[in-house]
Amino acid sequence: MNEALTDALRTDLPGVADWQLVRGSGGQHTLLVAGPPAKPGASPGPEDTRAARRAAHEGDAAVRDTDPATLPALLRQLDETALLTMARVLDRTRLFRAGGRATDADVLGALAVAPRHAWIVRRWLRTLTAEGRLHQDPATGRHHGLLVPERREHARALRELDTACRGLGYPASMTRFFRAAAERLPLLFQDRTSLQEVLFPDGETGTAQGNYRDSVPSRWANHAAAALIADEAGRRTGPAPVRVLEAGAGVGGTTGTVLEALGDTPVDYLFTDVSPFFLHAAGDVFGGRPGVRYALFDLQADPLAQGLAAGSHDVVLAANVLHNARHAGRCLAALRELLAPDGLLVLVESCQEHYQALTSMYLLMSPAPDEPDWFTDERAGQDRVFLGAGEWTRQLDAAGFDPVPVLPPEGHPLAAAGQRVIAGRVRTHARRPDPGRVRAALAARLPPATALPRIHAVDAVIRTLTPTGASR
Repeated sequence: MNEALTDALRTDLPGVADWQLVRGSGGQHTLLVAGPPAKPGASPGPEDTRAARRAAHEGDAAVRDTDPATLPALLRQLDETALLTMARVLDRTRLFRAGGRATDADVLGALAVAPRHAWIVRRWLRTLTAEGRLHQDPATGRHHGLLVPERREHARALRELDTACRGLGYPASMTRFFRAAAERLPLLFQDRTSLQEVLFPDGETGTAQGNYRDSVPSRWANHAAAALIADEAGRRTGPAPVRVLEAGAGVGGTTGTVLEALGDTPVDYLFTDVSPFFLHAAGDVFGGRPGVRYALFDLQADPLAQGLAAGSHDVVLAANVLHNARHAGRCLAALRELLAPDGLLVLVESCQEHYQALTSMYLLMSPAPDEPDWFTDERAGQDRVFLGAGEWTRQLDAAGFDPVPVLPPEGHPLAAAGQRVIAGRVRTHARRPDPGRVRAALAARLPPATALPRIHAVDAVIRTLTPTGASR
């Protein structure tokens, strides 16, 4: 990281009490600046509390045909199948036979795992240990005592996935996807084939839609999120359409539910994704809906440099995508700046790890082969992708949002499934530094050729356990 820039940051900057310089690809770093410590985040306002209550009711109505008491056992069946799959794959290395002991590096080498997927195998080892299927010597770090299921037991578990997937609302194509991914794991780890080929066969998006739209946890969360957005549209008076930005919309698993909830409300709905593939597919599905537009948008990059204007949206929706942000605080601060004063951010996020994802969807979440860094926020160095609901709430608070109650609430039958709706309203009473003044102060202190970082003002800086850049 540029030493001149770091030195300049160590001197006083106008209105800045705390800062963090976040590394970015290609030397495009981001500076997060915070003013004096703010008062603790406000409690949800009465209108937002009522809106959350109505949203939870809509979520419940969307899954009324499901007995929530059956869901934990069905989810555990998926997890159990994944545990058996992990053990079978690890057994093929022969490292654990006849009392063998192996390090993480031994396992990665025996499976010839591409470096970008190594984190998944390390999670396998920790997960099997936590489940009592593998042991680790605390003194040497070597793993041993792998419990290996019989081939017939594993085959039976794969066959019985149909029952669990049907009970959870997945289409038959999702069951085939889980099986196909399990069969291809060694090749997937070696990047000799890709999970995209399995998830989007012949360019079809139906399997992914089954995951993000049709499953019981997704259906509940999508209808709750849609209800929050429809409620927000109802709060805004005047003839102007409600302006919605959906970031990282993907297969549109949440989009359809939101548009249905908005009904005939005038809307300027900007459907975005980093991939043209999804924009073309969405145009085929939603092309007849008035007010829907499509654009490329990369969550990792500066939104203003991509043609979006500050304060240009009433609602920002990000469903099942923000966990991909390499630095959650940077991304949330940038999205807050796109919102109008008092605007609403709505996230749908998986907040609990399911083992089935460790043998399938996680392969989509590994860093790119040429990506030098992965996560640079509080997940740095932890071999994990997802944040918990409490961690997301803390991130929103630090980025300048007042909380809306997390849905489903704790104690709800679907809370344990992990799919949560986390929303926040732009905080208007914060005393944040002026990014323009900070930028001018830096420019005055640095050599003319020095590239300045993009700057976002936040309400607090969240420290990382692993150093990922400079900070005060």
